[in-house]
Amino acid sequence: MSNEIKIETGTDELLCVIRDRVAVITLNRPDARNSLSDTLTPALRTMIRTCGENPEVGVLLVTGAGKAFCAGGNVKGMGAHRDKKKLEMSYEDKVADLQERQRLLTGALASVRKPTIAALPGPAVGAGLAIAMACDIRIAAQSAFISTGYLRVALSGDYGMAWLLTRLVGTSRARELMFTSEKVDAARCEQIGLVNRVVPDETLQDEAFALAKSIAEGPTLALRYMKDNLDEALQFDFATARDHEAERLIRLTTTADHKEAVQAFIEKRKPVFRGS
Repeated sequence: MSNEIKIETGTDELLCVIRDRVAVITLNRPDARNSLSDTLTPALRTMIRTCGENPEVGVLLVTGAGKAFCAGGNVKGMGAHRDKKKLEMSYEDKVADLQERQRLLTGALASVRKPTIAALPGPAVGAGLAIAMACDIRIAAQSAFISTGYLRVALSGDYGMAWLLTRLVGTSRARELMFTSEKVDAARCEQIGLVNRVVPDETLQDEAFALAKSIAEGPTLALRYMKDNLDEALQFDFATARDHEAERLIRLTTTADHKEAVQAFIEKRKPVFRGS
């Protein structure tokens, strides 16, 4: 049985364990459908950075406790219970504050140079959907659904929602999902490319972890360069992206992991990568 290392997050609202080079980060407010809070969100930002920088972690797996992934922001906190300190902030300070919180959450998650997976046991709504979309791969339980959600509270979106959604499903569907806030079930999410796989509810965590573990066993630097190549495919023209691919591949030919992969192929055995 593999060793499991519990990582202290500073709160029971967020759990984190490292097992088989997979950091399993669990949003743990099941009674509130794992909605974000002033305690959960800072802890999540910290864990993304900590696990992203930890050389013992090969993959980040983000999920939710109970029957939800994340219901997004705390809607009750938008009303009469709104933070008085934030109410007293100037418009400019409020904008800067949100921009910084976005940078340290979905911005940081998308910037992690390791594969990231979101496992959705249930709804992913609003900022919760943005968190899932900021991951590289999404696996959903059959009973899960998504909703952009912002229309229902007369807001326009945050945490990179429009950017992430447009790149996953295209501009036409992104506009439909934003303008209607409709609930989209897991099967349709898979059909339109919003999630990669749909699995039975009872096997979600096992299947998501199995995928994460198999990727975490791979060559660390090659996976990092793959992410760089894939990110640049959205940023640069074909010639520039192609040239950068060539530079990275040549660098990898000098690594111990590449040599081990070639030798393992010749010897018809499973390679053992060391991350160098």
